[in-house]
Amino acid sequence: MYKNRTILAVAGMACFLMFSCRTDNDPYRSWEVYKGDKGSTGYSKLDQINRDNVSKLEVAWIYNAGYFSNSGSQANPLIIDGVMYIITPGVKAAAIDAVTGEEIWLFDPFEGEEEHGVNRAVTYWEDGDDKRIFFTPGSYLYALDAKTGIPVSGFGVDGAVDMREGLGRDPALVSVRASSPAMLHGDLLMLGSTVGTGTPGHVRAFNARTGEIEWIFHTIPHPGEYGHDTWGEGAWQLAGGANNWGGMSLDEDREIVYMGTATGNPDFYTPGTRGEGKHLFGTSILAIDANTGKRIWHYQTVHHDLWDYDLPAPPVLVTVNRNGKEVDAVAQVTKQGFTFVLDRDTGEPLFPVEQRPVPPSTIDGEEAWPTQPFPILPEPFTRQHITEADLTNISPEANEYALKRFREMKYEGLYTPPALQETLRFPSTQGGANWGGASFDPETNMLYVNANEYGNTIELSRSRVPVVDPGNILARGQNLYRMNCASCHSTPGGPKPTEFPSLADVEVNFSKSQLMEIIANGRGFMPSFSYLSEQERESIVEYLFHVDEDGNIDLAEDSGNNVEYEYRYHVEYAFRHFLDQDGYFATKPPWGTLNAINLNTGKIEWKVPLGEYEELTARGIPVTGTKNYGGTIVTAGGLVLIGGTSDKKFRAFDKKTGEVLWVYDLPAPGGAKPATYEIDGKQYIVIAATGGRVSEQAIPYVTGDAFIAFTLPDD
Repeated sequence: MYKNRTILAVAGMACFLMFSCRTDNDPYRSWEVYKGDKGSTGYSKLDQINRDNVSKLEVAWIYNAGYFSNSGSQANPLIIDGVMYIITPGVKAAAIDAVTGEEIWLFDPFEGEEEHGVNRAVTYWEDGDDKRIFFTPGSYLYALDAKTGIPVSGFGVDGAVDMREGLGRDPALVSVRASSPAMLHGDLLMLGSTVGTGTPGHVRAFNARTGEIEWIFHTIPHPGEYGHDTWGEGAWQLAGGANNWGGMSLDEDREIVYMGTATGNPDFYTPGTRGEGKHLFGTSILAIDANTGKRIWHYQTVHHDLWDYDLPAPPVLVTVNRNGKEVDAVAQVTKQGFTFVLDRDTGEPLFPVEQRPVPPSTIDGEEAWPTQPFPILPEPFTRQHITEADLTNISPEANEYALKRFREMKYEGLYTPPALQETLRFPSTQGGANWGGASFDPETNMLYVNANEYGNTIELSRSRVPVVDPGNILARGQNLYRMNCASCHSTPGGPKPTEFPSLADVEVNFSKSQLMEIIANGRGFMPSFSYLSEQERESIVEYLFHVDEDGNIDLAEDSGNNVEYEYRYHVEYAFRHFLDQDGYFATKPPWGTLNAINLNTGKIEWKVPLGEYEELTARGIPVTGTKNYGGTIVTAGGLVLIGGTSDKKFRAFDKKTGEVLWVYDLPAPGGAKPATYEIDGKQYIVIAATGGRVSEQAIPYVTGDAFIAFTLPDD
């Protein structure tokens, strides 16, 4: 069922046995939870490494996982009792000695098969000598013995729970993964998910001892539940999504868990699936009773989301000064560049929010919501509207190319609805903020967030499709293709404007066995879909071999279905970045930034470019910033630390000024949140440098397998 290797690294095992490696119970002096603490602040009180000596950092150790993946690793390491728990490229869990980098054990749930998904952290639980690591590869939630990496018997089946079960849909027809870790409250593992089209994103709490579901919150409300009437008729049985994929924050004193959700799916088109209405609890901030799963309050940041402006990271638990009072709040950054600051008890905004009119949809049957919320403060940390004057100025040729493309597209500012014509979105669906989220400094009430600042385009296409028996292999393949493949490859029968390869004439260019291998193992930028069963992969391949130019099943070749069919409309979509002729972003720089936001005043204190194209700098162009992910951490030593940029740099900034204090050249982009910890009086900083989705068209694609720890020299 799995492969496991165990190495007895003396220092690591000594910490297990003696429990002497923890500094104290202060969550801001350890890194035992994803993003540093249960409030997702990314803050550390450690100050041995500081603005005065950070330039002296040197490599303490490098752990080479031995696995590579097109997706890289987005893992934020956890450090408990001197042992570091990570997730490698290829989604294997590992324990390593946090002082030496020596491997203690490695758990491979895929039995050596290649896997290209991502996980961002594990979750740690203990009760006396029973210490467990919870890990979510593919569609499973595993409980591993923290000492050995061996699955814990008695948890689920052979140490694992199938997350496709318990959602009220046929498990064989749903797609469920969890890229962000569970949040632990007592013995409850509260877990969101990434889901395919038609799979509901309900939030569940699993028992950490047994794997049993203790409660479930329906993010697409069932009949009789609050918010059910904000969806179309039958949507609770048809629509999917509204899922929490970015992780959660927990107020342990209030026993409230906070999270952001995604749009309902299909993402960009609602007739026949989602229907009219605001679609609660899609694209919303939720406060839920951690013990019962009951809603306490919600705040929807996008009504009837047609833009995939889902909330990509947990709300950060903050305390701010408003009108002379200290107020406990949550701060939620968004892909649009907004920051919503809400009272932690009531969900009421601490700064004014306006409902402003936005453009209507031009799609027949689509009812875009007429207004959207715009926070007056804090100030947006990205541009939210562009004109011809905002197009790239890095060369006359680039400006001319961008101007032509801009004039070809439909664009009415933020919240331009998708259309059958190519439309521009700015900011793009990748942010603004993304899964790295923000970090918060409780010393100063400053919020630090890295941002992407470029556009992308979308074009819808609509086709009549037959309503056929889902047990039919071609119909099932069509459904699986739409859930797993259409967002990149669009309609398989003909080329569409997309950055990814067209699947027109795929049966001419590939054999069925070749396609089966590519779907299972991935290729180039395409991740592995090894979590699909062989039967599911076979269904997709058969569909691709029997599809017409509009993506419909060729019924003439499907001899088992010589009957009359009902038809319905199906909508697919194609994306591409808004780029110039050389692959650089087609708007004026900066294209990536690091921002410091004062949450007491709502004002941006400083903004600096994040990332560099050295070839552009050599041409005399000021530093532009690059695409960036991963997120920041902030320390009492006066530092903001972040990798995440396409240029493979790991940087330390002065948290007061935004000045770059230290830069290290990584072997591959560090598209993960760093962590910092202290053992035996010595502070370390660690980051995964494994490449993956940080890469972009203008920069060669690089993958790696290294986790690198830094510290100060002994003198």
